[in-house]
Amino acid sequence: MSRLSAKFEALKAEGRSAFVTFVTAGDPGYDASLAILKGLPGAGADIIELGMPFTDPSADGPAIDKAAQRALKAGGSMKNTLEMVRSFRVDDATTPIVLMGYFNPVYAYGIDRFVADATKAGVDGLIIVDLPPEEDEELRLPANAAGIDVIRLATPTSDDHRLGTVLSGASGFVYYVAVAGVTGGKSATTDDIAAAVKRIKAKTSLPVAVGFGIRTPEQAGSVASVADAAVVGSAIVQMIADGLDEEGNAKDGMVEQVLDFTRKLAEGVKSAQQEKGCC
Repeated sequence: MSRLSAKFEALKAEGRSAFVTFVTAGDPGYDASLAILKGLPGAGADIIELGMPFTDPSADGPAIDKAAQRALKAGGSMKNTLEMVRSFRVDDATTPIVLMGYFNPVYAYGIDRFVADATKAGVDGLIIVDLPPEEDEELRLPANAAGIDVIRLATPTSDDHRLGTVLSGASGFVYYVAVAGVTGGKSATTDDIAAAVKRIKAKTSLPVAVGFGIRTPEQAGSVASVADAAVVGSAIVQMIADGLDEEGNAKDGMVEQVLDFTRKLAEGVKSAQQEKGCC
């Protein structure tokens, strides 16, 4: 059983949803980024999405766009991203890591080389936001053969026909983008999210994670009450930005501040599921 499958099965047995965090690899620098990455499970993250820094993150809002630029300025690269995963795996063999980003850096690295190195590093899944299902076989097939899930995105505009295409060949979980637009934008209502999750789950046995627009513990809890996972990215990335000095270096205590905020978000997810489970 893959780490992702094992995690969702374990959480299902606990009667709660997963808390998924996103950070950009190498933001604001390798050491601080690695410290945050290693601290996330202890702060309550069940699954970690690790952004692959890219010069033109077109689906991302200002917070994650700026994080990518900070990471690249500090020397971020695909090689360093995979090295971070390897370092994380020294102490943590169970928390799933999903690399999230764009196809260009993967293609430039070389697909076969990328799959081989990602597998050795301990990567569990991929979310490639600009690679449509109709064109992902060159990456999905070798990744799946190596035991890496390729996670597909569904959106509010995915009609039943499109949803069938999205789900065909999907694995790991389905990432439902709750709002149209870029990351860090407005949030959708819980009722709208619940209806969308119900429609997706009628067509697949895969867990459904919901992201985009979740910024507070309360919002994370509301999403967790109707989905298999709540994903928070921009809010955590913004906490990193808020902890930098004028030169872009981490201030004293920045890592712990980010992890403290993550703990609050995790508590929101877990509390919501406890209330749901008791009723």
